[in-house]
Amino acid sequence: MIELRSDTFSLPSVDMLNSISKAILGDDVYGLDLTVKELEKKAANMLGKEAAILMPSGTMANLASILAHCPRGSKVLVGDKSDIYIYEAGGASVCGGVIYEPIKTEADGILKISNVEKAFPIDIHDPQFALPSLLCIENPSNRTGGNILPLGYLEELFYYTREKEIALHMDGARIFNAAIALQIPADRIAMYADSVQFCLSKGLSAPIGSIVAGTEQFINKVRRIRKMLGGGMRQAGIIAAPGIVALDNMAQTLKKDHTKAKNLARYLSLIDEIEINASIEINMVFFTLKPEYSTDKFITTCAMFGLNIDELEPGVIRAVLHRNISDEDILDTIEIIKRAIPLSKQEGGIYR
Repeated sequence: MIELRSDTFSLPSVDMLNSISKAILGDDVYGLDLTVKELEKKAANMLGKEAAILMPSGTMANLASILAHCPRGSKVLVGDKSDIYIYEAGGASVCGGVIYEPIKTEADGILKISNVEKAFPIDIHDPQFALPSLLCIENPSNRTGGNILPLGYLEELFYYTREKEIALHMDGARIFNAAIALQIPADRIAMYADSVQFCLSKGLSAPIGSIVAGTEQFINKVRRIRKMLGGGMRQAGIIAAPGIVALDNMAQTLKKDHTKAKNLARYLSLIDEIEINASIEINMVFFTLKPEYSTDKFITTCAMFGLNIDELEPGVIRAVLHRNISDEDILDTIEIIKRAIPLSKQEGGIYR
């Protein structure tokens, strides 16, 4: 199968697998795993933060960050199309008594400050209202096409949160994709957030793990919450070692993934029945079919022919490129799509 549903399907490199057998291990709950310490220090330095912590997953990383920032009964402001709001099972409400308030996500992924402002009561001393304590943003924005949030917008949003005396958390699962695309260091993006989460297991293609970075005091709070959530790990150097390799070698890999995405989009744009939905900024391609075709049938037919893609929103198909997709796979993808489209009409074809 050609796997384009997500870059979470990326497989670790040989160097990553080899690094596991050479990792210096210890009990990380006791702070004794030197490989984990090396990864955390490297990640903190790359994001310009005081400290960082290795987490088992991005979901736990975001959840622990929210719980560290938000007292019970307060609100976390999130984009209505954000992964935190849609895909992370309401964990902050379940585990921390924190209320999600969704803010409209614009087509380019931003949350307008005028819309964020509406989440604050006119009288913050009125005891009827839960008060916001955290704003979460997603950069790049997944469901809007992998859009990278402009630095000017991030700066304005950061200073707005200072005025409002709330924290700003960045779900930067693919922050290094954004940095590579903008040709700037990742710390230029991370500087506008109090805390940042990024995934090791997406485009970076390590097998497991995410990182949270922030102040040392904040990371100490996250460490305690990680333990409470069951995320304390023992000889976690076997996870950290591939993460170190990923960070050391990511630049070329991510650049290639972005090029592959642009190539796939260019080929797709030549197919009359397909419309590309957004400009290609990172490793994602979003497209739709003309109304006479069934998206469900199309995706099922593609899978029958050896291509896995996914519908992210009704009628919107996402293809995500990663290190295990070759140039030949892209050409094969186009041929499969061309075969699948005629069989995907709302009526007729093999589904009659």
